[in-house]
Amino acid sequence: MYGANECDNAVAAMHELSVALNMIDLAIREVPQCQARIVAIHVKVGPLSGVVPDALKSAFELARTDTPLADCRLVIEETAITISCATCGGDRPAKSLQSLRCRDCDSPAAQVVAGGELELTALEIEE
Repeated sequence: MYGANECDNAVAAMHELSVALNMIDLAIREVPQCQARIVAIHVKVGPLSGVVPDALKSAFELARTDTPLADCRLVIEETAITISCATCGGDRPAKSLQSLRCRDCDSPAAQVVAGGELELTALEIEE
């Protein structure tokens, strides 16, 4: 039987595996093998996306096995949380994931403008 942490880790790993499988599927459909070889998949991951970058890397290693992307690298760009601050009058970094407040003036976020990204941004190919 699994403990609470083991169960949470298993669920998180399944989530990242699903994301990795979808990325591989998208990449394969985008660049058919007859035209080019995909050597890297580039993604942006924000802390509010619900994806843990290290878990995604591990899941990608597993998911790429026995696919045309078996030698493909995963390049992850981690983004920061950015909020719109009504007091400062512009976009500012948030204090932390737990505190969506302006890092400069400590006002609560009027709106989160970045940090929820989970985007496949580029495919690095070799012809």
